[in-house]
Amino acid sequence: MKAQKSLSERKLLGVAGLGWMFDALDVGILSFIIAALQIEWKLTPEEMSWIGSVNSIGMAVGALIFGLLADRIGRKPVFIITLLLFSIGSGLSALAPTLFVFLLLRFFIGMGLGGELPVASTLVSETVAPEKRGKTVVLLESFWAFGWLVAALISYFVIPKYGWQIALLITALPAFYALYLRIGLPDSPRYLALEKKPSFSQNIAKVWSKEVRKQTIVLWVLWFTVVFSYYGMFLWLPSVMVLKGFSLIKSFEYVLIMTLAQLPGYFTAAWLIERAGRKFVLVTFLLGTAGSALLFGTAETLPLLLTSGMFLSFFNLGAWGALYAYTPEQYPTEVRGTGAGMAASFGRVGGILGPLAVGYLMSSGSSVATIFTVFCLSIIVGVIAVAFFGTETKQRELA
Repeated sequence: MKAQKSLSERKLLGVAGLGWMFDALDVGILSFIIAALQIEWKLTPEEMSWIGSVNSIGMAVGALIFGLLADRIGRKPVFIITLLLFSIGSGLSALAPTLFVFLLLRFFIGMGLGGELPVASTLVSETVAPEKRGKTVVLLESFWAFGWLVAALISYFVIPKYGWQIALLITALPAFYALYLRIGLPDSPRYLALEKKPSFSQNIAKVWSKEVRKQTIVLWVLWFTVVFSYYGMFLWLPSVMVLKGFSLIKSFEYVLIMTLAQLPGYFTAAWLIERAGRKFVLVTFLLGTAGSALLFGTAETLPLLLTSGMFLSFFNLGAWGALYAYTPEQYPTEVRGTGAGMAASFGRVGGILGPLAVGYLMSSGSSVATIFTVFCLSIIVGVIAVAFFGTETKQRELA
C-alpha cells in the first residue's frame, strides 16, 4: 500500500510538473519574443511592457475564476480546462498578424496559466503526506526551471534562424501530451471527501473571515511583491542585456546561463523547507533576491552581470517554490482553491504593474539601477509581512 501511494505521489508530481513546465515554457519564451518583436514590429518600450502586462491581466482573471471553480467542480476538471486554454491560445498566437491580436491572445493564454498554477499546487498539497508536502510542492515548482531552460534553448536556436512564430508553435504542441496524461489523474481525495460545496460568495466571505483574515492579508502582500518584482525583472532580462550593449543573440545566451541557476535554487529550497520551515526559506530567499537585484541593476561588467543574474535566478525561484508550498496550507479544504486563487489573482496585479513600470521608467530616462532598486524595495515589504505576521505551517495536518 505504501509503495502504491508513493508511486501515486510520484505520478502526480510528474503529471502536474509537466503542465507546470509548459506554463514556464510559455512565460519564459515570451521574454525572448518581446525582444524579437521589438526589432520586427519596431515596438516602443511602452508597447513592449504591455505584452507582459496583458499576460498578467489574464493570469489575474484566470487565478480568480478558476480558483473559485476548483472549489465548486473539483481540482482535476479545472486542471484540464486551464491547460487546454493556454495550449490552444499559444499555438494561435503564432499566427497573430498585429500587436492587438497578439495581446488579445496573450490575455486568454494568461487566464489558463493563472488558473492552473494555484490549482495544481492545491491538488498536490491535498494529496501528499504532511511530512513531504512542502518538499513535493517545491519540487513541483522546480519544473518551472526546466520550462525556462527549454524556452531559452528554443529562443537561442530557433528565433534567430526561423522566427518567433515557429518558436511559439513548438511550445504549444507538447502541452497536448500533458493534457492526455492529466485525463487519467484522480481528483484530490480531500476535495472528494467534502460533503458540502459552499457557493462562490460563501467561499469569498470565508477567505476574509476572522479565522483566516490575517493569513489572507499576509499572502496578498507577499504575492503582490513577489509577482511585481519577478515579472518586472525576468520578462525584461533579455531586453535589459540588449540595453547594456549586448546583441540579441548574446543576450539570449547570457540569460540561458543565468537560468541554469534556477534549478539549484529550487532544490536547495526543497531541502530546507521541511527542515527549517516555510517562513525561514521565504525570508532568506527573498532577502537574497533583493540583494541580487541591487547588484544586477548596478553591474556594468559581464562577469558581474552573469554572477548577479545567476544569484537572482537562484534566490527568486527558490522563493517561488516556498510561496506555492506555503499558500494552500493557510486555508481549510472547502476554500483552499478560492484562497490560493484569490491570493495569486491579487499578486498578478503586481505582474501587470511590474513590466509596465519598467517600460515607463525607461521611457522617462530612469537607469536600470533605479528600476532594480524599486524591485528590491518591493521584495523587502514582502519579507516584513511574512517574517512578522506570517503563520508557520511546517508539517501541519491540513484542515
